[in-house]
Amino acid sequence: MVLLRSITTVGGFTLVSRVLGFLRDILIAAVLGAGAGADVFFVAFKLPNLFRRLFAEGAFSMAFVPLFAGRVEAVGKEAAQQFAEAAFSVLFWTLLVFVIAVELAMPLVMLGFAPGFIGDAAKFDLAVELTRITFPYLLFISLVSLMAGVLNSLGRFAAAAATPILLNLCLIGAILGLARFTSSPGHALAWGVAAAGVVQVLWLYVACGRQGVWLKMPRPRLSPEVRTLLRRMAPVAVGAGVYQINLVIDTVIASLLPAGSISYLFYADRVNQLPLGVLGVAVGTALLPLLSRQVRAGETAAALNSQNRALEISLLLTLPAAAALMVISEPVIRVLFERGQFGPVETAATAAALSVYALGLPAYVMVKALAPGFFAREDTATPVKISVACLVLNLVLNLILMGPFKHVGIAAATVASSWLNAGLLAYVLHRRGHFAIDKRLASRLPRMGLAAAGMGLALYWALGPLGDMLMGTTADRVTGLVVVVGGGMAVFGVLAVALGAARPGDLKSLYRGGTTP
Repeated sequence: MVLLRSITTVGGFTLVSRVLGFLRDILIAAVLGAGAGADVFFVAFKLPNLFRRLFAEGAFSMAFVPLFAGRVEAVGKEAAQQFAEAAFSVLFWTLLVFVIAVELAMPLVMLGFAPGFIGDAAKFDLAVELTRITFPYLLFISLVSLMAGVLNSLGRFAAAAATPILLNLCLIGAILGLARFTSSPGHALAWGVAAAGVVQVLWLYVACGRQGVWLKMPRPRLSPEVRTLLRRMAPVAVGAGVYQINLVIDTVIASLLPAGSISYLFYADRVNQLPLGVLGVAVGTALLPLLSRQVRAGETAAALNSQNRALEISLLLTLPAAAALMVISEPVIRVLFERGQFGPVETAATAAALSVYALGLPAYVMVKALAPGFFAREDTATPVKISVACLVLNLVLNLILMGPFKHVGIAAATVASSWLNAGLLAYVLHRRGHFAIDKRLASRLPRMGLAAAGMGLALYWALGPLGDMLMGTTADRVTGLVVVVGGGMAVFGVLAVALGAARPGDLKSLYRGGTTP
């Protein structure tokens, strides 16, 4: 398995998904704006996605992939499939009961998830109704996560990486085709979420079958392997999901702030998620099965090299993205969202949150590259302890900063806790001898920083002569932003090569599996 090739596969499909996601969000912003209706839908959308990211993509994937990949390596694919089927059955029936229980208790759940809605009965009731429609998505996407883990462990990344595309297509279809038949656009979007879960399950079930793994559903049984899986899932639910937990805390507190605060944070996070999703998710997805196999085979030097190269690839692309989003946040938000119910006031508020979120972008991606160092060694307890410290910091800073800085203070708290998370993960791995920055990464990190800073200064300067274009018609804004982004990429590329942050042959070497010194 070649790390960069796997990252490229996952990242490429994720990029397509993010572009479609932006189209989806542009349509949502046009029909819902950033007011009370948008706040309600985003709460209904976030609740199942919270559990998806914590338990399905977070806890389940991080615990399941090392076990499944290890069994493939040790006893073959057929025995590994039996383990996957046992896990599939237990996961399905457990989540079915959980979903039914949450559906029945949804008003109580909403009291805790969005307490700021309590004072508005109509808003609260609509949030309960829409979330009841979207919540079954958790069941479907959790099964998707298991099947994605199977495929990734077999070195097949494309089908699983394409599943978010299906979600965005369903939501776009709901806005354009279903909204005219429902009582509100929010209802259409909620049904789009539920439909997407079914489509994604069918897509990956067939993809697994094409690899010779037609998963059956035996009678649920807590076999020793499944017990091990469940035991490791519990701590990973916190350890792998600190960023998502922070976003939930943000949502709860933002619901207490003026209307629109939840929406400002949502739209800003969506833009910030583009590099995070394309890079962070791709690196974490590709790195975990590779590290699991290298650790199982006792290839310590290879594992250290894989982790260093994952960080190098991540930071080489993330540092300039962070610098750009800090400098040109307002033109980006204006081009993407300012139309219909989303006006200049909403643009300014969302851009302020985005510029702060961007400060934490390198930390978010570093967490994705460092966490597999624990999970590949089947250590799920340590990340929990680190996550608890980060959650406490996030909560304390939220309460301190929400008063003077409103939603921007919430974004700042998330950034601070994410940097703490990345720093502690790196420190603990280093102490255990499982991670050390090699000479190549140590030499190139400061050069990457200088190249990103130079690009940021160039973008700041460009905002002057291009200011009128970026404030003009829609066509002018898009053209101006393309010029700014394209120019920024060119400047960073030149500076990166000139300063020695990257060499033209590096990517080719990594893609082929080499280790350029």
